[in-house]
Amino acid sequence: MSIAKERFQPLAKDSQSMDVVVRPSINFWQDAWRRLKKNKLAMAGLIILVLLLLMAIFAPLFSKFSYYTQYLDDRNVRPNGVNFFGTDEFGRDLWTRVWWGARISLLIGFVAAAMDLVIGVLYGGISAYYGGKVDDVMQRIIEIIYSIPFLLVAILLLMIMGPGIFTIVLAYAVTGWVNMARLVRGQVLALKEQEFVLAARTLGGSPARLILKHLIPNALGIIIVQITFTVPNAIFFESFLSFLGLGIRVPMASLGYLLSDGANVLLDHPHRLIFPTLVFSLILLSFNLLGDGLRDALDPKMRK
Repeated sequence: MSIAKERFQPLAKDSQSMDVVVRPSINFWQDAWRRLKKNKLAMAGLIILVLLLLMAIFAPLFSKFSYYTQYLDDRNVRPNGVNFFGTDEFGRDLWTRVWWGARISLLIGFVAAAMDLVIGVLYGGISAYYGGKVDDVMQRIIEIIYSIPFLLVAILLLMIMGPGIFTIVLAYAVTGWVNMARLVRGQVLALKEQEFVLAARTLGGSPARLILKHLIPNALGIIIVQITFTVPNAIFFESFLSFLGLGIRVPMASLGYLLSDGANVLLDHPHRLIFPTLVFSLILLSFNLLGDGLRDALDPKMRK
């Protein structure tokens, strides 16, 4: 079927409209932020997380009670206008102890995520870039580490070094970076044969420069998403150890210790479990909502 040429009419040239940009140019991160803002659940998670961070930092500073001072005349007081979350069996203010515990738990989570980021990203990037025998040996090391029970490593380190923040972070870092290394390895394997990497290699780029300047930056999206799930995992790991009595030294408190302490007196003094559980649940929920939103925002397949 032929179409008559008379049906096609050339458009009139307009010098002014030719210079008009219909859609502003935005980079990858600006586009990801634009899509993240449209995700109401992810933004709610981000807002909750920021508020929790601010409370963990500043609430203990402005409280007139310390996390360790005992007031034996005010033991197991229910929430009131002075002790917002009540007190424990030693009369210590739970408002201060809960936010101090949130500070400790978040600190452990962020430090563990930083160690996970440095070790896992570099290990996975080097393994994928060199490939061959280097990759085989490095992957066998990962398999050996992955086969060691996570809890067993933590308990052994805690028995040797004693409970504390550094010991918990070290226990998590021993095996916690394996998943990040595997994830980065898969991304780098898909990226290293692309044209921009071949061009950089042709121009004389060193392996370190190619890994740090080209490969890892292009895998940042999935790395950031993984970090948002690593932090709550580390917090949950610390809370689990504290619940077993292997966590932070008393009188210092973490959310896990407060949960364990409150569970023992749930029927008599429920406020000692309710408030730490609420803060702990909000932290995990906010990270999960933010992680899901970042996964969608940073996924090129989700672009419209």
